[in-house]
Amino acid sequence: MTSTAAPTSTDPSASAPLRVALLGYGLAGSVFHAPMIAATDGLVLDTIVTSNEERRAQAREEFPDVRFADAPEEVWARAAELDLVVVATPNKTHVPLARAALEAGLAVVVDKPISGTAAEARELAALAEERGLLLSVFQNRRWDNDFLTLRALLADGELGDVQRFESRFERWRPQLKGGWRESGDPAEIGGLLYDLGSHVVDQALTLFGPVTQVYAEADVRRPGAAADDDTFLALTHANGVRSHLYVSATTAQLGPRFRVLGSRAGYVKYGLDPQEAALREGKRPGGPEAWGEEPKELWGHLGSGESPLTGSGTPVPTLPGTYDAYYAAVAHALRTHTAPPVTALEAAAALTVLEAARRSATEGVTVRLS
Repeated sequence: MTSTAAPTSTDPSASAPLRVALLGYGLAGSVFHAPMIAATDGLVLDTIVTSNEERRAQAREEFPDVRFADAPEEVWARAAELDLVVVATPNKTHVPLARAALEAGLAVVVDKPISGTAAEARELAALAEERGLLLSVFQNRRWDNDFLTLRALLADGELGDVQRFESRFERWRPQLKGGWRESGDPAEIGGLLYDLGSHVVDQALTLFGPVTQVYAEADVRRPGAAADDDTFLALTHANGVRSHLYVSATTAQLGPRFRVLGSRAGYVKYGLDPQEAALREGKRPGGPEAWGEEPKELWGHLGSGESPLTGSGTPVPTLPGTYDAYYAAVAHALRTHTAPPVTALEAAAALTVLEAARRSATEGVTVRLS
């Protein structure tokens, strides 16, 4: 499926760049989306929607040819000139902006979470299907270096039958930063469960499939905080794997990013993928430095019987991270009328788990999913 404005693979204009409008130029828009769009062959960052003059100046410095709009309605009016809209605005605006873009006849990428509920995600998926338009969700952590490495190990059967998957996305941020992400207003869809939790749940589902049971604990630890900042989820997958997922802003000593235990061996990996830090520093894919790679001392270890910290296990070279592969796949899907790299229905499955986790933490119950 693709935007009606996108050329078909048999059209002589198929080699023309696909023109992208980016809604929002805060953290998501400036650090992740704009650089990845600009780095992708076949995509052109045409328009950025922001009325903030400081953000416009920042964008103009890096993308001197970009156009600006004050409001999304200006993009809808120019829909015939564009091929894709990227929604990188606050969470509560994702659904209305995605719906408006689809109704304007434009393909859409929405930053995670696509919505606050699985029902809303399914409704957007149905609208995109009805209009014959691409709708995808930006789950960039599927292209983290450690995740790609773990997928390769699982595909090769190196761990045997996986029994437990432990995933931690932990930070030490004892002081509040403010903003909608830390708001306790349910309408804002803030808190770590829907922020970092969207990543770890999506990864668990991608690796091990559907979930039948959810248990969660969500706490507000920092003084003055209004949304969960220290959260744990225990998932039981239909295939018997148990996923233990931790997201926190209050972790004074960080645990391993992954600890995966199988019948043959285990894999332990410390440290976060380096791509976000590189993007914040202004580095880009295709630049003079190797992209997405990390030093040998951060490689994970594969082994059995002892902790890697005491010398056990074999170092496993970490595959390079490839955030740019997401937008390359989106461009391919638009041109070939095929499925995008992350679908809205996959996002709905993750939101079903997140909704169950919120209920579990609030009511102190284990939630069973049909």
